[in-house]
Amino acid sequence: MPGSRLNITKLLINIKLQMNHYETVFILTPVLSDDQMKEAVEKFTGVLTDNGATIVNTELWGLRKLAYPIQKKSTGFYALVEFDGDPTLVKKLETAFRRDERVIRFLVFRNDKYAAEYAAKRRSLKAAKATATKEETVETKED
Repeated sequence: MPGSRLNITKLLINIKLQMNHYETVFILTPVLSDDQMKEAVEKFTGVLTDNGATIVNTELWGLRKLAYPIQKKSTGFYALVEFDGDPTLVKKLETAFRRDERVIRFLVFRNDKYAAEYAAKRRSLKAAKATATKEETVETKED
C-alpha cells in the first residue's frame, strides 16, 4: 500500500505540471448593453472554471474601435481573461466562442514562462496604481 500512495502523489504532480498559463482575448458585438457584456464574460469564465481551470485575471477593456470592420461593425467590447488550465480545455473554450453569436473574434494562446512573468508584473503594477489612486481620492476627501 505505501507504494501506491507514492504513485498517486507522482500522478498528481504530473497533472499539476500539465497546467499551462493561457490568455484569451475576445471581442463582443457592440450592440450589447453593459449587463449583457458582463454576462457573456461570466459565461466564458464559467466554461473555464467548470472544466477545471483557475481564473488568474479578468479585464474588461470596454468599447473600442476595431482596426478594420468585422461583420459590418467598426467597434466592439474587448475582454481579456488569463487562466491556468489543461491543454484540452482550449478546444472546449473555442467551441463555446464559436457557438455564441455575441462573439465577433477571439484568440487563445499559451504563455511561455517569460510572458507569464510579464503578465504577473503587469497585474501587480496595475494593482499598485489602483491602490495609489484610491489613496489619493481618500486624502482629497479628508482635506
